[in-house]
Amino acid sequence: MDSPALPIDARLAEIAETVRARRALVLSAPPGAGKTTRVPPALAVDGPVIVLQPRRVAARSIARRIADEQGWTLGREVGWHVRFERKFGEATRVLVATEGILTARLQQDPLLSTFRTVILDEFHERTIHADLGLALARQAWLANHELRIVVMSATLDTASVSRYLDNCTVIDIPGRLYPIDVSYHPGRPAADAVAAALAATNGNVLCFLPGAPEIGRALSDVRDRAGAGVDVYPLHGSLDSAAQDDAIRPVSPKPRVILATNIAETSLTVPGVTAVVDAGLQKVARYDPDRVVDSLETERISVDSAEQRAGRAGRLAPGIVLRLWDARDRLRPHREPEIARVDLASTVLDLLAWGAEPRTFEWFEAPSRHALEAALELLDRLGAIETSLKARTTLTPTGDGLRRLPIHPRLGRLLIEANGSMEAARACALISERHFVAPRSAAALTSSDLLSAIDGWAHMPPHVQRIANEIARMFSANDHANRFAFDEEAFLKAVLAGYPDRVAQRRAPGSPRVLLASGHGAVVGPESGVRDGEFLVAVDVTAGRPGEGSEARVRLASRIDRQWLQPTVTTREHTFDLKSGTVRAVEAERYGALVLAERFVAADRDASVRMLAEAFLTRGLPADAQRLVHRLRFASLLASDDNDAAAEVEALVRDAASRAQRLDDVDLASSVPPDRRKLLERLAPETLTVPSGRAITLDYRDDGGVAAAVKLQELFGLAETPRIGPNRVPLIFELLAPNGRPVQVTRDLRSFWDCTYPEVRRELRARYPKHPWPEDPWTAPPTSRTVRRRKN
Repeated sequence: MDSPALPIDARLAEIAETVRARRALVLSAPPGAGKTTRVPPALAVDGPVIVLQPRRVAARSIARRIADEQGWTLGREVGWHVRFERKFGEATRVLVATEGILTARLQQDPLLSTFRTVILDEFHERTIHADLGLALARQAWLANHELRIVVMSATLDTASVSRYLDNCTVIDIPGRLYPIDVSYHPGRPAADAVAAALAATNGNVLCFLPGAPEIGRALSDVRDRAGAGVDVYPLHGSLDSAAQDDAIRPVSPKPRVILATNIAETSLTVPGVTAVVDAGLQKVARYDPDRVVDSLETERISVDSAEQRAGRAGRLAPGIVLRLWDARDRLRPHREPEIARVDLASTVLDLLAWGAEPRTFEWFEAPSRHALEAALELLDRLGAIETSLKARTTLTPTGDGLRRLPIHPRLGRLLIEANGSMEAARACALISERHFVAPRSAAALTSSDLLSAIDGWAHMPPHVQRIANEIARMFSANDHANRFAFDEEAFLKAVLAGYPDRVAQRRAPGSPRVLLASGHGAVVGPESGVRDGEFLVAVDVTAGRPGEGSEARVRLASRIDRQWLQPTVTTREHTFDLKSGTVRAVEAERYGALVLAERFVAADRDASVRMLAEAFLTRGLPADAQRLVHRLRFASLLASDDNDAAAEVEALVRDAASRAQRLDDVDLASSVPPDRRKLLERLAPETLTVPSGRAITLDYRDDGGVAAAVKLQELFGLAETPRIGPNRVPLIFELLAPNGRPVQVTRDLRSFWDCTYPEVRRELRARYPKHPWPEDPWTAPPTSRTVRRRKN
């Protein structure tokens, strides 16, 4: 059939010659230029071409369009291969593939020798499959000099891709776009905007909404406003292929409104569109490897996405675009690559199956090291990988089985553990297609939400049933296993095998609040029927609403028994008991952050010493320990630097704690070495014997002075002030009255006796007549006792 001329047609010869000469090309052309349907057949002249498309519905649609334009037979010269669906043969010249099909072919044939050209279309969407496909295809391209690579996009940083492909040629082709009238309508309901667009144009209306739930809620309102003369269709990735094809069929007797997600932004052509209604939102998948939590967040689209959506209205004739946001709103310039925000377990498994080391692989844009390690840790827990003595990571037999199944490694592990049972295949289909069951009544208790959904299998959508059958068939083909009769316990154990990191423990019996093995909190939603049992598997857990303290929500759960959990780690936790002054230890068997069992055990000596020392230091040194430290500092037996001196004191405390069982037993003096102790007694004695014969405790002060508080009568006859320490510091005497209060402070006893004592004697003699107050303190006998007068 004759095909309409497109902007790219005039450049096809140049494109073909460039690819032949350079073996690589980056082609930038806007939607409607014709790159997707015209370039692959032009390059197929030199040999088979495989075209990587990000979306399943687009792959089928593109194959049909190529067949129509080239006069080829669908399934012969051109075909498609998507997950669980294929239509091609040995004579196929152009194969449109998606969902990791290119990666799987590269694993089987690392040089991709069955194709002459690899085309990565719509690369600007930066899906993780496209990033990985480009990186693996580049490795084949470097090794196979017959292979060619073409990267095509509508909006793309062409320079970075060109550099990755050895600075290959970049060809930029302008599109042909009719004038578009863009207007902004913040807050306007989608149904109202669609009705206005229908009234203003004679063509079809394409309305972009963020996700399938929003499309489902809008359908009835749009149909009511559009009227009986307009057909309204949903278009999103979770529909089966027949429903998707209905929305994009080229001929329709009535005007149409298509309510679509961003599936319709680029490669997928919705015919006859002259008006676009754009909510400016999209659903973005995000994965938090720390919390092991998925989220599907509604976010603003980027500028390039908004432009591509608007371009859909100007392909056939002048069009209109109604944007349901404020013109002053600022959008991000470009999309965020999936590799920066999604779970990498499948990607890492594909790389290992191909033979690469993920940590050193030459990515187009490398993921974060943290996300990469999280993916490797999950694969290790699934039993999919092992690390050799040379630190090389390889697949185990289980891992090899997982990579043969076109489902997430978690689901593959569930299927293998269940020996490919039909119930397990159905559970995998439900999860992979994100077909979640509706909220159930409070009375609908179950051991697993997956089993509850399977009980109503006859009412599941046909495409979910078909995928379950395909999963079961592929498992049998790969493993040749004999399926056993259904066993509920075996099924529940299989769910645990697929989600070993998503075990949760109820915070209280019957409580919906749980603690995840990751250490984060979550709440079991009312849509789950798993309401009893201490432990469960959070099969589907999504991030809570934004805000401090929000908890994740468990939507699908499966109960498990405590006996099925093997501890991942045994910990010993020590605490200081202030009441008893001792260190206690509890040994806990843990599954991640969850405590399976705990018991009191003897405290580790090192931990006990450390905690006793910390308690001794943090509560403040006791008076006797403070006196000892002051004496050591006075005697210059501690470092002069405050920090160094503090470290030496801490060392003494730790040494003392090593000989103690209780806090009260920590004796700092016992840690002073014998030679230092002798030196300390000589340079900074603890006591001083005064003339009365009594030993007085010396007070070593922070300012370096040393004081002794002593009753005045005990010093009779002492003329010279004692000097102590390496610097011969004169002692400070606090001379006490009989009531124990100081009456004089002096460093010079001789001066006191000569000058001050007579005045003190006159003042105190009358107040304390029972005490001796001799006129001559030099010859009076020193005493600490009261002297009573004799009666005549």
